[in-house]
Amino acid sequence: MTMVVHSTTMVVRPADFRVEDLEQYRRELTGYCYRMLGSAFEAEDAVQEAMVRAWKGLDSFEGRSAVRSWIYRIATNVCLDMLRGRQRRALAMDMGPAGSGDNFTGATRGENAWVTPIPDGRVLPDDGDPAAVAEAKESIRLAFVTALQHLPARQRAVLILREVLRWQATEVAELLDTSVASVNSALQRARATLSTLDTGADQAQPVTEDQRAMLDRYVDAFERYDITSLVTLLRDDVVMSMPPYDFWLCGPDDMAKFFLGDGKGCDGSRLVAVQANGMAAFASYKPDPAGGHAPWSIQLIEVSGDRIVGHHNFLDTSLFELFGLPSHL
Repeated sequence: MTMVVHSTTMVVRPADFRVEDLEQYRRELTGYCYRMLGSAFEAEDAVQEAMVRAWKGLDSFEGRSAVRSWIYRIATNVCLDMLRGRQRRALAMDMGPAGSGDNFTGATRGENAWVTPIPDGRVLPDDGDPAAVAEAKESIRLAFVTALQHLPARQRAVLILREVLRWQATEVAELLDTSVASVNSALQRARATLSTLDTGADQAQPVTEDQRAMLDRYVDAFERYDITSLVTLLRDDVVMSMPPYDFWLCGPDDMAKFFLGDGKGCDGSRLVAVQANGMAAFASYKPDPAGGHAPWSIQLIEVSGDRIVGHHNFLDTSLFELFGLPSHL
């Protein structure tokens, strides 16, 4: 998994600065900060703070380094500040054993406990080499971003800069005020940690036509609430999670029990396709007692081969605005 983004040699002195000189980096910086922080909202906050710090510190920038390197250095420091002393974000599968489809407790955790989704449009280029875009999608997949959160903050920065953004070791050493040997050592340790974790590598291939057809069958079954048909699309080891609920399920049988039990309120829902984390995703709207359908969750669907292997539902309805979705259907 690599995303090739070559370093810039652009040099701009303070007198020549325009807003566009920083704004052109907003999307890629958001992707960088999202991988660092595991939250779309925090990533946007971090980028905005980096922009503010850049403008305030403009007098200290004398054009001796590239603008891109300078703003990445500021953004990295913002992320390191935000991560200091903080518990890592995770998915429900990292927090305890699987539950039972007929034993939903309703217990929740705060928003800061979870890795959350991000719209592709906030972090991926509008155009470009298809292979590079595909590689970029791999590096924002839910499983990969979750795995990154296991790394200490500076190791995380080193791995993203070296392996995803393809910076040179000398550039990363300068950004982090450290030595090349230290960068190489941190990268080696980060790689060793990731090798022990599920990074979703088996789900990283572009969606095939057969898989698209399978996802169409999923949408049809979910909207008709035909759970018998829906579970035939699930692999035997499929997992389902529902942040902020501290609860997850494993296997089609338990998922069927949940959908026909505590999850029965989803009957009659409508799904709207969205682009999130480089993978299949849908906005789920539940029936509104007042009429129509109201926002409920952003679903991220992981597929492998001809089956669904992950069904992750993020119930924070503030995500709908982030995705540019209507507040009612």
